[in-house]
Amino acid sequence: MGSTFWVWLAVGVYVVLGFLIAVAARRQVGVGMSGFFLANRKVGGFISAMTYSATTYSAFMLVGLVGLTYAGGVGALGFELTYLCGLFLALFFLPRFWLAGRKYGYITPMELLSDRYQSKYVGMTAGVLSLVFLVPYSAAQLMGVSFLINGLSGGAIPVVSGIILATLLAIAWSRIAGLRSIAWTDAFQALIMIVSGVAILGIVVSRVGGWPSFLGQIESGHPDLLTVPSGGGMWNINMFIGLSLPWFFFCISNPQVSQRFFIPKSVTAMKRMLGGFLVFGFAYTLIAVLLGFGARLLVPGLEKADMATPALLALPVIPRALALVVMVGIMAAAISTIDSILLTLSSVWARDIHRAVISPGVLESRELRIGQWVIPVVAAVAFVFAWQVSAKTGLDFMIAPLSAASSAGLLMVVPAIIGAFYWKKATATGAIVSSAVGAILVLILQITGYKPLGWWPGTWGIIVCTILFVVVSLATKPPLKKAEEFLHHLKRELASGNFV
Repeated sequence: MGSTFWVWLAVGVYVVLGFLIAVAARRQVGVGMSGFFLANRKVGGFISAMTYSATTYSAFMLVGLVGLTYAGGVGALGFELTYLCGLFLALFFLPRFWLAGRKYGYITPMELLSDRYQSKYVGMTAGVLSLVFLVPYSAAQLMGVSFLINGLSGGAIPVVSGIILATLLAIAWSRIAGLRSIAWTDAFQALIMIVSGVAILGIVVSRVGGWPSFLGQIESGHPDLLTVPSGGGMWNINMFIGLSLPWFFFCISNPQVSQRFFIPKSVTAMKRMLGGFLVFGFAYTLIAVLLGFGARLLVPGLEKADMATPALLALPVIPRALALVVMVGIMAAAISTIDSILLTLSSVWARDIHRAVISPGVLESRELRIGQWVIPVVAAVAFVFAWQVSAKTGLDFMIAPLSAASSAGLLMVVPAIIGAFYWKKATATGAIVSSAVGAILVLILQITGYKPLGWWPGTWGIIVCTILFVVVSLATKPPLKKAEEFLHHLKRELASGNFV
């Protein structure tokens, strides 16, 4: 494509429309923490499904997953489908999060843990882990936007410009009207994501002669990409488990996703949220993987697999207008994830660290202001991280592993979450020790690159974390009164018949 004018024009149109939607959403924003961070728990089924989809499916998909497929073949499909398989967890946890949030007024998933375990330090520990591990995940989204804009402009727009743009938009849309702003812009962005993905896939397939030719060329020209281990042996069992395990528990381990469990306005809206996401997720996964194969056919020999999508869109056979729409769709995916993370982390800091530990009894108005001012601070840290990582050379299919590595750290809270809903003997000490030790272990293994027995950091972390959670809980005293009250309420409500 090579024209910076058209790239900036498309970005400008997207930004204007996004701001119009965000400002319109501001007129309906509620007061207080619940109004700003949860849209007063009154989000409809369609918007809930779209914001859940846009928050979950980020630049990782049409940049990271395409690149991962380009480099490693069909193993990437199995890796991503693991996430969809893990959504059966939402059948159990979505109603429980929703009911508990309605009953006790929780703003964050960490506040739920603190109350259930009767220890503010449980929520604080989980909050700190989120602050640490979601920064690299946010950086991966910023990198996806910057790689794309850089590639489509023929290198004329520096990578750092894309990072700055995405950061500023995420800050603005998070601050304008909180969750309601993000939910409305997410619905707009999710529609762009799916429509543009379908359109570009159609062009790519037609370029190689239709579906029979497309599939035949992959089978005859790249048979190694259709087997596991594929991609020159890249997909071995240890790598697959290491990347897929955090993805399987993603819907409950990542707070920017599980916080969405609080927002549906009714049981019907909650069911539509889950059903809509399943349809969206399956379609978007197939689109991303098939585009990875298409890029391998049309732009072979790339040194950097994460540049597969930009290289594909820069081909002369791709109409400029369509390439720009796809670019905007990927930007939308990335920015929707970033602003959701910023909103969640700011609520975690305000509610689970500042109010719970640093300044107990702070007025809610003060708490809300603190949360709002934390948004640009977290964004600045993510910006620096993305800038430093993207400046290094030799980064191949970096976005997908970086995203999975971040989720590996968040995976360490999963035993405590499961225990909160299903094991009344689970204790605060068990939750704190297991998640903290597991996270430290994951960090050490990720930094050193050491993989005992070839197992990845997340695999070792969840094994050690689970054992510690069970052993320490059995050795310490649980908050039985709160556990019985909490679990009895959920059991009674779930037995009412509304959730069948």
